[in-house]
Amino acid sequence: MQFTTPIDIPRSPWEIRYEDKMLFLGSCFSDHIASYLRRYFFQVTANPDGTLYNPVSIAHHSGLMKETDVVLVTFGTAWVYIDNLLPATDNPLDRVVDNCLKRPAAEFTRYRLTKEEIVSLWLPILQQYADKRFVFTVSPIRHIKDGLHENQLSKAILLEAVDDLLLQAAETGVRAGYFPSYEILLDELRDYRFYAADMMHPSEVAVEYIFSRFAETYLYDAATHADMRKLHRLWLDMNHRPLHPDSEEYKAFAQSVQSRRDELKKQFPWL
Repeated sequence: MQFTTPIDIPRSPWEIRYEDKMLFLGSCFSDHIASYLRRYFFQVTANPDGTLYNPVSIAHHSGLMKETDVVLVTFGTAWVYIDNLLPATDNPLDRVVDNCLKRPAAEFTRYRLTKEEIVSLWLPILQQYADKRFVFTVSPIRHIKDGLHENQLSKAILLEAVDDLLLQAAETGVRAGYFPSYEILLDELRDYRFYAADMMHPSEVAVEYIFSRFAETYLYDAATHADMRKLHRLWLDMNHRPLHPDSEEYKAFAQSVQSRRDELKKQFPWL
């Protein structure tokens, strides 16, 4: 008897390899996946300007894509805040803020993006960076403060927008795909034991499982797998916390770890 609904995720036609520089932008779910990739010493940068949740705010930081190979974008919500104190323009989205900075609520208008607005904003970005590879995902983290119904409407808009965006991007030759983190947590795992204590964020076990599905989809090369095993062992040893740090045994262990790291840096200079 099967007690879950497995999500069928087709393997990506292109792989992520160790030589690829990756940029993660978006909700804190991006940070979760990036943290797992760091445990295998992939070249990862995640939200260098802070966590971002809506497609407009994330687009404000698209210039970061210049020096990277793979971009993973996680949309968290379709709700934005428009700064009423900024000069009006033909497009109200020009006044969307990334952070309200604890200013009075009366200074902002809360607005829910449409699918069309998201696509029209993001398609030129994908075309501008057509030499990159893109992975889009919708965060499974629920924005309960929006209200559960409003959260579902928001996620539905994001899912539709990504679907349309990828179809139009494919027509222009952009390499972009969708990773179903939202569906994995809500449909495949589908249980509050896979949520953290706040009942909004995924638990560590859930994130680990979602990362394993991400690896199956994008990190499937046999050589990459061999390197991942080797480098994860190094990460575990480097993060080992000894009971007796002054013992001769630990000093010998630490020297052995450093020697392995020095040797691996010949192949992976960023270690």
